Amino acid sequence: MITLRTGDRAAAFAVPGNVYPPGSPYVSPMWGDFDRILDPARNPLVTEGHGRFELFTALRNGTPVGRIVASIHDASNTRHDASHAQFGFFDCGDDAEVAGTLLAAAEDWARARGASEIAGNFNLTAMQMTGVVTAGFDAAPYTDMMWTPPHIARLLEAQGYRPVFDMTTFDYDLDRLDPALLLGPKQQAILEDPDYRWLGVTRRTFAARMEDARLVLNAGFDRNPMFVPLTPAEFEFQAGEMMWIMDWRLPVIVHHHGKPVGALLCVPDMNPFIRDTGARIGITTPFHFLRHRLKRRRAVILLYSVDPEHQNRGLNGAMLYRLATALKQAGYTSVGGTWIADVNGASLRQAEKIGARPLHELAIFGKRIDA
Repeated sequence: MITLRTGDRAAAFAVPGNVYPPGSPYVSPMWGDFDRILDPARNPLVTEGHGRFELFTALRNGTPVGRIVASIHDASNTRHDASHAQFGFFDCGDDAEVAGTLLAAAEDWARARGASEIAGNFNLTAMQMTGVVTAGFDAAPYTDMMWTPPHIARLLEAQGYRPVFDMTTFDYDLDRLDPALLLGPKQQAILEDPDYRWLGVTRRTFAARMEDARLVLNAGFDRNPMFVPLTPAEFEFQAGEMMWIMDWRLPVIVHHHGKPVGALLCVPDMNPFIRDTGARIGITTPFHFLRHRLKRRRAVILLYSVDPEHQNRGLNGAMLYRLATALKQAGYTSVGGTWIADVNGASLRQAEKIGARPLHELAIFGKRIDA
């Protein structure tokens, strides 16, 4: 018999360990992050009045076997004149009964609040982990990359969901990447222009540089169809923990005449560390963290944006050149890039130009629920 429980973060956290095999590429968020993100009393999405969510956990004979979060981003619906809901953190075994129970609960919750469509995964917004993997299941995800087993897409389709937005993630073999390939006349001119200031990030400047990154992100992504500008509290809630994992040699913040115009935040891939710790802080955590720092060879780009006034001038390539050079000098051998939409031909061509290898194919699955 399946029962549903709401708001039980501990039960929901246990689900992947109960339903995915030990060798699965799935990597859990740290328990502290999972607990914080799904606490409506702490998440600015709720506390600032921009949205609401509900966590559902399915239990069979008292054992957590599935989970899903239903959410409505009211600020997004207002901005885009929509009545959409989202689902996220959707994990379960290859079990149609559990999947149907969870999806029905999310749909009923959303429908009762006036939503006409629901889509996911969104964990919890478009600026967090997004998508359902549809190919590349054997590839290990980098930090902040979604991974779901093959049956999740099948279970969604069986419940009437269809892919509505396709994406691809990539990784780059740094041993084969020559940073000079990123430099053309425009990029070289940017690097030599004294009006552009290239700022690093340190513990002392972390807060100021993260505010720079937020401003550039909001400006650069403003016209994207799913984007909602992040408030300082929302950005700090998502990015504040980066200070403890950051390799200070990697971030790139660019000012032009004192205004932030470019941001590229790259951090070490923390997934091996999370696996070693079982996604929980314990007595052995410092040992695992030190070992990870000594052995880290994979990094991941979490944020990459250019102010619209400085797009198509060569700043993109110049920033990537600086990052690729820093990564190689620091001994990294590969870097992952978060998703690129399949309709974004320009970004896909740029990725191909510098030797990107497709890692995962993903889709956002959607369904009308107003009938």
